[in-house]
Amino acid sequence: MICLKNIKTPVGVMRMGATDEGICLFDFQYRRSIDTIMKRIETLSGDKFAEADHPHFQPLQEQIGEYFAGTRREFSLPLYLLGTPFQKSVWQGLQHIPYGETRSYKQQSIFLGNESAIRAVASANGENGIAIIIPCHRVIGTNGSLTGYGGGLRIKEWLLSHERRHSGKTGQAELFEQSE
Repeated sequence: MICLKNIKTPVGVMRMGATDEGICLFDFQYRRSIDTIMKRIETLSGDKFAEADHPHFQPLQEQIGEYFAGTRREFSLPLYLLGTPFQKSVWQGLQHIPYGETRSYKQQSIFLGNESAIRAVASANGENGIAIIIPCHRVIGTNGSLTGYGGGLRIKEWLLSHERRHSGKTGQAELFEQSE
């Protein structure tokens, strides 16, 4: 069974999913593709989601609370990544983007060793079902523009501003220049 529970956060209601292997879902309840992501997780794990508590939820709630309070920059949670090998490599790569900084899809492709995989990297980012903890919100367009985000561009902008405020960095342009 994959335990499922909703929590309220400053960016809206989030769905948490966990098995004994780790957190496999932390995403926006209203996200358009949430059902597709949850179906992929069920298919790959061989389990079904069911409303229930799980021991992984308490540290997740504590750490996400600290993140929103501006006192946590990195998460130390067991993650159970359910996707293709390529998706997993992209999600693991996202965890290397420092708090308060951004990277372009091209930079992420280069980081993963395949500069021509920009569209595939963008697609895998879009399939990330562990928002904020796997920081796909830190990926922006090559020109510094905010691009698609499962939680919506308003939430992406809020998360980046929140991290800027608590990291001592000033503006998006400065963050982008540092990430080049």
